[in-house]
Amino acid sequence: MANKGSTPKTMKALVAYSKDDYRFEPEYPAPECGPDDIIIKTEACGVCAGDLKCSHGAAMFWGDEVQPSWVKPPFIPGHEFFGRIVEMGENVEGYELGDRIIADQIVPCGKCRFCKDGHYWMCQPHDMLGFQSYNNGGMAEYVRYPKNCVISRVPEEMSLEQALLVEPYGCSKHAVDRGSITNEDVVVISGAGTLGLGMITYARMKNPKLLIVLDMQEKRLEKAKEFGADLVFNPGQCDIDKEIKALTDDYGCDVYIEATGHPSSVIQGLTITRKLGRFVEFSVFGSETSVDWSIIGDRKELDILGSHLSPYAYPFVIENMMKGNLKTDGVVSSMFAIEEWEKAFDHASGKYGDFKVAFKF
Repeated sequence: MANKGSTPKTMKALVAYSKDDYRFEPEYPAPECGPDDIIIKTEACGVCAGDLKCSHGAAMFWGDEVQPSWVKPPFIPGHEFFGRIVEMGENVEGYELGDRIIADQIVPCGKCRFCKDGHYWMCQPHDMLGFQSYNNGGMAEYVRYPKNCVISRVPEEMSLEQALLVEPYGCSKHAVDRGSITNEDVVVISGAGTLGLGMITYARMKNPKLLIVLDMQEKRLEKAKEFGADLVFNPGQCDIDKEIKALTDDYGCDVYIEATGHPSSVIQGLTITRKLGRFVEFSVFGSETSVDWSIIGDRKELDILGSHLSPYAYPFVIENMMKGNLKTDGVVSSMFAIEEWEKAFDHASGKYGDFKVAFKF
């Protein structure tokens, strides 16, 4: 049997050769389709904070004296993307040319202990789209989905803007679920960027006693209220510890979800979370955070919960976006051609007030 469909020999792409060398390539080799692969033509790809921090040389990606390099250059960045099938290997079943699809960021091996027990998002080899030369990402006209990709269908009637938010909102859902929110909880979400907004609109569905959002930008706080926050505060303009304690009989919040990637937000969260409270961390940090760990154990006996990726989340997110339960209006704020990648990355930094910045192909 032969492959179905075809892919051009070359394509436009953004390629990372090193942490100091990102280049637009007008005729980069397009992916080749193996017998078990799917090739999509990219519709759009979002720019994530992780993409920015990787381009700035963050040690968690490129390594330092205490950790090895994780990225495998040259690679094409981008993991918030989707597209239509243009070529399929001879062994691929269940899909047709032209199908609109999206895949989880992780490419699970299917063999390690985590994959075998259902925790595929923590796969030991941890191959991911958009950071390795053998799993290139979506900042290109065409992308190869290898056999083990976790693929979901994107409805034809779903807008491009909504589809761009499936991956980040999937991460938001997982982080909120890690917090085990009940209707008796006072919940604080720190950060109202794209991930934070996804957390807010999903946390609202949990019907907490009080949903409070913190951010340093007034525009983001306004959007947070639109998406379901009961109260919003700017840490630069008030004493957050005093405000939260006043709302909780001096106890503190039950659940704190950290979505900024800034060390001060971590310290703030540990301070305002009540004894026996739950602290959820979902961020990529550009620098180390130092804190007296006594507050975690000896003083408060906190549950510290990490959150990574978006396991089993895409079908729920897609369904509830389409039903209007998850708000998305205005989150995708700017789109660029891939040739304008430097301008897009500049906008994605937030300095111009953008939420989600994306490339449209």
